[in-house]
Amino acid sequence: MEYQLTALLVPPPDTAELDPLQRHGVAALLDEQLDMLAGIEGPDGVEIEPLDHRIDVTTTGAHIEWLVEAPALAFAEEGAKHVLDELLAQTELLARWQVQRCEVTASDAALEAAMSDEPPQDEEEDELTEADLEEHLDQLADAGGALRAFEFDDLAEEHAQLLAGALITSAEILVGELFGDIAALEDGDTTVDEHEELAVLPLLPERYRDRYTAHFARQFLITMVIVGYRLTQPAWIPPGTIAESLALHLLRMEAATQLAVHEDLPTEEMLAAFDAVAVHEVSHEHLYKPHPESVDEDDAAADPDLWWD
Repeated sequence: MEYQLTALLVPPPDTAELDPLQRHGVAALLDEQLDMLAGIEGPDGVEIEPLDHRIDVTTTGAHIEWLVEAPALAFAEEGAKHVLDELLAQTELLARWQVQRCEVTASDAALEAAMSDEPPQDEEEDELTEADLEEHLDQLADAGGALRAFEFDDLAEEHAQLLAGALITSAEILVGELFGDIAALEDGDTTVDEHEELAVLPLLPERYRDRYTAHFARQFLITMVIVGYRLTQPAWIPPGTIAESLALHLLRMEAATQLAVHEDLPTEEMLAAFDAVAVHEVSHEHLYKPHPESVDEDDAAADPDLWWD
């Protein structure tokens, strides 16, 4: 029988409220660990099969909705709590977190839908409604308060706030997606050129895709976090390495995507304002040029392992 569980995971009592980047990192860590679960051994060796999950991390903890298959409700609850306890203990960055609640909460209607033999209907991808667009603008405006590195004096106050929010939101998105890229590369010790489903690493210079390993991806994740953190500090530190320059480049690309869904925004003007203040001390543009002769292969720039030097 299938059961829908809800679990609440909380950080240590002395933890400050989680900021947006921390929330995204926690969600990515939990999602990666839950994705790797093939099965759960519940009480008395009873097998419990995880089917699907959804994670929502707030400033005070993580809420998990989890669909599992188990012989009985008690087995589902006890087995799920046990595996969550183990997951936290084995995840270094979450080792002090605790499972505060784990229980079956699905309504009869939800259980009936989960147990239905009918295949799920494909959901149509509708265009964003006016309400969706307004909600997205509100989210960007709220996120903009975290950016302190720049002042966009040439922009209207509203546009400056939305640009700031797009940059902060982009940092959160890219950090989360990099966790997924790392997990995929670790599976079989592969490189980016062997995958089609990756989100972030394929946006880096194409000619080096066979050099982007899981180790490279972990280094780039740390760089992305550092560059994202610098956005929240009062004095901007420009990229001083090729890796940092590329991370900022990807942040700009994602911010452009966030703004482009709003046709009435002066997106090009907003991005130009960002370019005017977010200077790069190290160039990365030549790495994207299609011809091999555009990069001196004897130069350190031609070796991705040296992009942090």
